[in-house]
Amino acid sequence: MTDNTTLRREGHVAVLEVTRGPHNFFDEQTLVDIGDALVEVDADSEARAVVLCSEGKNFCAGADLRGIDEHSLRRVYRAAARLFTTRTPIVAAVQGSAVGGGLGLALAADFRVVDTNARLTANFARIGFHHGFGISVTLPRVVGSQKALDLLYTGRNVFAEEAAAIGLADRVADGDVRDAALALAREIAASAPLAVRAIRSTLRRSVAAQVVEALDEEATAQTALLGTADLAEGIDAAIAKRDPQFIGA
Repeated sequence: MTDNTTLRREGHVAVLEVTRGPHNFFDEQTLVDIGDALVEVDADSEARAVVLCSEGKNFCAGADLRGIDEHSLRRVYRAAARLFTTRTPIVAAVQGSAVGGGLGLALAADFRVVDTNARLTANFARIGFHHGFGISVTLPRVVGSQKALDLLYTGRNVFAEEAAAIGLADRVADGDVRDAALALAREIAASAPLAVRAIRSTLRRSVAAQVVEALDEEATAQTALLGTADLAEGIDAAIAKRDPQFIGA
């Protein structure tokens, strides 16, 4: 247990919960704690799958951008890179919203189970920012390159039914989303654990290296936009719940 996470095991399934509700904005330390917990799960011979979940209204409303600069961005993404190098399959239980970096966190998992009210949004361009969290790699892998362009350029909301249709969600929960995620994790845990980890390693072999490279490029692009008028306008508009008026500067 940390200030940001709790970890427990239910049979062969580890349940890793982010405890920054109701919206679960993450910072560098949150990602460090998640990474540490996943390493701990890898070392637990009885753990065969992970459910990544969060308390409160929303799965994750994104990164805490207060006081962010180039150095802190790169530290955040070094912490994020660890989530792609562990060995145990991860099922994300997504309630409410997974927005921006929160969508990136969900995409770090092998599977996403969403509730019927889920809203998944790569809203970066709508706030005048560049995407991060390795989304350059993970989003096209899940929905395809053309659909990824659509979601990143428009920053539009994707709700549960469409998310399932385009592959952004693997299952829509009929009832409690955490129970549904646990059910999928138990299905995985019923298979031979050494075989599952070997399969995961084979299928995700190139992902970690690609994500690390993408994180560096994304951090550079984000840094270039930190001082722009459009980013300030985008954040103000989001807070005020109005349409932004961008000027391209």
